[in-house]
Amino acid sequence: MKIGPVEIKDFPLFLAPMEDVSDPPFRALCKEQECDMMYTEFISVEGLIRDARKSLEKMDIYDYERPIGIQIFGAEIDSMKRAAEIVEEAQPEVLDINFGCPVKKVVCKMAGAGILQDIPRMVKLTEEIVKSTSLPVTVKTRLGWDQDSIKIVEVAERLQDVGIHAISIHGRTRKQMYKGEADWSYIREVKENPRLHIPVIGNGDIDSPEKAVEYKEKYGVDGLMIGRASIGNPWIFKQIKHYVRTGEILPPPDIAEKVRVVKQHLKHSLEWKGEKLGVVEMRRHYTNYFRGLRDIKHFRQKLVTTDDPDAIFQIIDTIESRYADEPILA
Repeated sequence: MKIGPVEIKDFPLFLAPMEDVSDPPFRALCKEQECDMMYTEFISVEGLIRDARKSLEKMDIYDYERPIGIQIFGAEIDSMKRAAEIVEEAQPEVLDINFGCPVKKVVCKMAGAGILQDIPRMVKLTEEIVKSTSLPVTVKTRLGWDQDSIKIVEVAERLQDVGIHAISIHGRTRKQMYKGEADWSYIREVKENPRLHIPVIGNGDIDSPEKAVEYKEKYGVDGLMIGRASIGNPWIFKQIKHYVRTGEILPPPDIAEKVRVVKQHLKHSLEWKGEKLGVVEMRRHYTNYFRGLRDIKHFRQKLVTTDDPDAIFQIIDTIESRYADEPILA
């Protein structure tokens, strides 16, 4: 697959851009586990052009992460163009536009998935960003605003025609949010459109190696984007890669590996975000990190209610000792 000058061999896996998840500490772990390409957390263009500290920090990228894309969201053409210039200075491989975020605070401003209510504006906004940057531009979007307004085949073609280099499609509408099953039949229609020549990356409900291969073969996509299934589970990329190559399922990571990764993640989160945020934003990962351990609820409750980093590391050490001789359940 090629996205502009970026070439990824074999069948590529992508880390989805997720707020307070796809940060440098987590991306480092996903890269270690064979993720091919990653995206930053989505970044507000209004924050970028106003030099908001949090927005600027989200553009922190490191050489070991490459290739990497920086994703932005916004609704105003001038702001998006100015933000694209700022992104270009950070020198990612790709600039990605978020047309898929379903949360109310984004959608109410006609950003993210909100713009799916106005496809001509979506196309015009994309065209202006493509013209304003030398970076390859990609788009992440959803099937449509609701079931009655799905026009993703037409949308993908129109976005290609104004210059995007790839499209990632989440197989739900905005109205669905994250409920129900993702409908990949529409993604297949996009891929089978003879007038479409850019890579199509499928997203939604990929949570196992078996499903990854099934969807790869059934829907013909050029790559897969993994989001929620990677939270507290960076191993999913390596597990999928191994299954694609060999047809074999890797055993789950043992407790020593789980603890190694959790400690590395927490350490880097504290370094990058500071103590308060580093502790709080790790909490969403613990459920998956320690999934499969019998009677883990007591320890997990401690992990998500303890504020002192030293105490958290001690809890993690206790977990390792407690489960050293117990199998990891599937």
